[in-house]
Parts: sequence; structure tokens; C-alpha cells
Amino acid sequence: MEKAAALAVFESLASGTRLDVFRLLVRTGPDGMVAGEIAAALEVPANSLSFHLKALTHAGLLSVEPQGRFLRYRANLTLMRDLIGYLTAECCSGAPERCAEVGTAIACADSLDC
Repeated sequence: MEKAAALAVFESLASGTRLDVFRLLVRTGPDGMVAGEIAAALEVPANSLSFHLKALTHAGLLSVEPQGRFLRYRANLTLMRDLIGYLTAECCSGAPERCAEVGTAIACADSLDC
């Protein structure tokens, strides 16, 4: 991952609402959620939510797939893992296995069984 891509991800997640949306969609895994379900779960007005979904999609954090009249959003779990890898690549002098907590976080992100 390039520094510019990491910065774009962090800028997108700098909003509390966008961070909540992304974390919610990470929890749902590959099934994702339609916009109305996200709005209801987070108690965010639909018009406000669409702004945040667009920002997250533009940053590559979400994918969107039309399903009839609805749009289904999914977290880009590959990008999330890439970001974790970028952040930890030089941990413990480039040997993240030496850092037990970091290794656990990486394994958790890889398996999504946390």
C-alpha cells in the first residue's frame, strides 16, 4: 500500500459516522447491508448516510452492488488487511512476529474470527 492510499483511507474514516458504518459492515462480512438497514442500525438519516456512503465508496473502503431497487454495501476487507499490513510492516524492526499483540491483531484481521 502506498502512503497516499493510506492517507485517503484515514481521511475517509476521520468522521465518526463513517467509522461506525465501516465497522458495522466489517461485522456483517461478505453479506453486507443495504443502505436502509445501515441507516436503521446506526440511527442516521438516509440523506446524511448517502453522503457518508459515497465518501467511503470513493476511498475504496466499500463496494456497492445494485440489488433491484436497493444498493448493497460491503466493507472492502482486503483493503482493511492491506492497511493493517502497511501500519505493521516495520513493527519490531520489520519482524512483527516478535510483537505478540501485533501478530494477534494481524491474525485476527486475516481470519475475521475475532
